Amino acid sequence: MTKHALILGATGGIGEAVAVYLAEKGFDIGIHFGSNQEKANQLVNTIEEMGVKTALMQGDVANEVEMAKGIASVEAQLGKLSVIVNTAGIMRLSPIADLDMATFDQVMRTNVRGTFVIAQLAATHLAEAGVLINFSTSVTRLQFVEYGAYAAAKAAVETMTPILAKEMRGKQIRVNTIAPGPTATPLFLEGKSDALVHQLSLANPMERLGEPKDIAEAVYHVIEAKWINGQVVFVNGGMA
Repeated sequence: MTKHALILGATGGIGEAVAVYLAEKGFDIGIHFGSNQEKANQLVNTIEEMGVKTALMQGDVANEVEMAKGIASVEAQLGKLSVIVNTAGIMRLSPIADLDMATFDQVMRTNVRGTFVIAQLAATHLAEAGVLINFSTSVTRLQFVEYGAYAAAKAAVETMTPILAKEMRGKQIRVNTIAPGPTATPLFLEGKSDALVHQLSLANPMERLGEPKDIAEAVYHVIEAKWINGQVVFVNGGMA
């Protein structure tokens, strides 16, 4: 039986890799995007060439009305969702002392409220034995400077995850979080010098940055591993 997965933030580097990887595994794919219609259309073409179905949805992940309508539309086109992967998020870097509160609110709205909105909808839309995967960051442990707002938001995601997993008792719905380390995506590389990127690539024993496919592989394995529930899985090549 074909499974149906919805990827929030599918036009981002990791989101796209997850969508393509799950399509390769035979999932029909719901593709969510915020504003990049062109990239979303390209992703649809790429995935449909694999012989699986797609459905598009657009909207602000922190807007519960838009997300409810979008998920209902995806389900109408594909069928009951068995997997929801929420990679949607924004990162704004600044020392805590210098960050303006409007930017702080933006980070919290997308990364915390957005995760909460999708979590609520997943709890009611996922099929029995379905899987919700949230996204955090290894910076919640590594605690890099200038990541204060972003790491704080993702720490909230990590806390929500086991709570929702416990609340899903009796539904066989599993909830986990993937926490990538430095990964070679446009979001991560933007504004960083070659020297800094090289330094970060040496910060783990594998001596390289993660690739989006590395994260996609981890997502798939968590989907398949039926005894992983309520966990934060750090995917970072062994960074301390």
